[in-house]
Amino acid sequence: MTLDDENQPDASSREKKLYRLVAVSFGLLCVLQAALNIFLRHALTLQLNSLTAERDELHRELNNSALQLNSLTGERDELKRELNVWVHYSKQGWRYFNGNVYYISSIKKTWKASRDDCRQKGTDLMIINSEEEQDFTRQLKNNMWIGLTDSETEGTWKWVDGTPLTTSYWMDGEPNNSDLKEDCVEVKRT
Repeated sequence: MTLDDENQPDASSREKKLYRLVAVSFGLLCVLQAALNIFLRHALTLQLNSLTAERDELHRELNNSALQLNSLTGERDELKRELNVWVHYSKQGWRYFNGNVYYISSIKKTWKASRDDCRQKGTDLMIINSEEEQDFTRQLKNNMWIGLTDSETEGTWKWVDGTPLTTSYWMDGEPNNSDLKEDCVEVKRT
């Protein structure tokens, strides 16, 4: 054996080092591959969650749009029904004002007879809730009964629905119970 042979590792030793190097490199590649797989899986999961959330939000918006459409369709249908009712009533002498319809009879009757007639039609004498409504009544006809009376207790005016008169839009002193005979209220055109 020569000196050079002693300094040179034998072939099996070199082979072992090469195998170790390959094994360590392969191990590092496996660790790197595993880390890359974990990273990609995490990134894809985040992307999938984001897309799922976006899909769910679009479904909610679609459902809300469908609900709004149904609501608008219902409103449209209700307005059509109201219009048909209004057309029907207007042909029979009813008048529309501020969301309500009013029937003004051309036949002169007493307050009680007028109220009975209203009740037969499924309604009652007019209750005035605003100055505009009071002004509307003055445009309808010369004289007209409204649903205000003190027939239960003299001097205590109540509407036909039982609510007390708290605000009135008449001249001072009205209703006045003229001659203590007047138990009801009539609107006169001015």
